[in-house]
Amino acid sequence: MLLFRHPSTSTLHLQNKLMATFYTYFKENMEDLGLPAPDTLFGTLGAAVANTGTLLGAIDKFGTRVTIGELLGAGTKLEGLAVIGACSAAFYAGAVIGSLAVASGRYFSGGTSLSDVMDYAIRNQLSRPWLSDTLMRSPGIYNKSAANRNTYRIRHGYI
Repeated sequence: MLLFRHPSTSTLHLQNKLMATFYTYFKENMEDLGLPAPDTLFGTLGAAVANTGTLLGAIDKFGTRVTIGELLGAGTKLEGLAVIGACSAAFYAGAVIGSLAVASGRYFSGGTSLSDVMDYAIRNQLSRPWLSDTLMRSPGIYNKSAANRNTYRIRHGYI
């Protein structure tokens, strides 16, 4: 017999915190591109994916030269994007998809991805030709949830 357990307040708080983190990463990437990312459209992963689908469907229907403003006039329910009405919808969709990839990668890997590590290394003049190969072979260096992370020191001769 399975019993339904109502999520505790702390569980709900943690879930809200995790989703807020996804949006933080998403918004950060969009802002770096100089584009808005209204939380009403992209505040959660589910909302972001659904609204990206709406945007892509409209582009499929009206073509890649359509602007955000023209889509708003067609009643696409993307009102949060009115401030960029003249922007190409295809360009914005590309930025959204790219930001989804960045935010999802950071969100699902605990906030640190290979690209995060490489970006940090480059910005701080720590990058070396061998660094990315090393990190790819041993993702536990930057990803706490990587399998067999605790055996790296043994496999690499540090007992």
